[in-house]
Amino acid sequence: MSPRYQVSGVPAFNDNYIWVLHDNHHAVVVDPGEGFPVIRFLKEHGLALAAILITHHHGDHVGGIEELLETHPGPVPVYGPRRETIGGITRPVGEPDTVSIPELDAAFHVLDIPGHTAGHIAYWDGTRLFCGDTLFACGCGRLFEGTPDQMATSLDKLAALPENTEVYCAHEYTLSNIAFARAVEPDNAALQQRAVEAADTRRRGLPTVPSTIGLELRTNPFLRCHEPAVIQTVLSQTGAQPTDSVAVFAALRQWKNTF
Repeated sequence: MSPRYQVSGVPAFNDNYIWVLHDNHHAVVVDPGEGFPVIRFLKEHGLALAAILITHHHGDHVGGIEELLETHPGPVPVYGPRRETIGGITRPVGEPDTVSIPELDAAFHVLDIPGHTAGHIAYWDGTRLFCGDTLFACGCGRLFEGTPDQMATSLDKLAALPENTEVYCAHEYTLSNIAFARAVEPDNAALQQRAVEAADTRRRGLPTVPSTIGLELRTNPFLRCHEPAVIQTVLSQTGAQPTDSVAVFAALRQWKNTF
């Protein structure tokens, strides 16, 4: 059954999306990097802030917490990763916790997905995934604190979710990610189609997210480290046969860092 709440992306900074989950009365905000655009959205739509969900500690995901709480007084719970120190968090959570939001009749499974940061988490309601900076549309986050093995394991966990799961990442990186993916798999027909569709979407000034797990499995090189074509590209790039899928992932991520 589909969730009863809607999701709106509030643009922030240069390429962030702050996700606002809402019905006609209440809202939950995911990763408010800045407060003002969210406060304006809530006011324009007459929404009361019910909760804040945080995926990791980076400033462009937490910088607006204090301002939001000042503007919306009352017992607003702030959920966030228990393995990271983040000011304003009142409900530290981690896998296998569940976050219940009665105002939206919603419940989210908390998934531990370290790699981008040491304590990064995601929220999944069975249909929609809010994954911060771990899984991007056609890409993945940089490894600032974790290891390739951690990140590959985290991506495998997300890849195992149902293919119709909607993926709400936090940045509009899709076109640049697709350019890299096409360098990895130039003969991937699904990727070629995605490139055309994403370019058209951006020309029309629309966001390319959410994606779906199914689309990522067909086009995202970081979820395709077992594919012979991807392994062959890594061999051509490095001159060494990768020993396993984690080695493939590590080589891809290193290459993407300078692409």
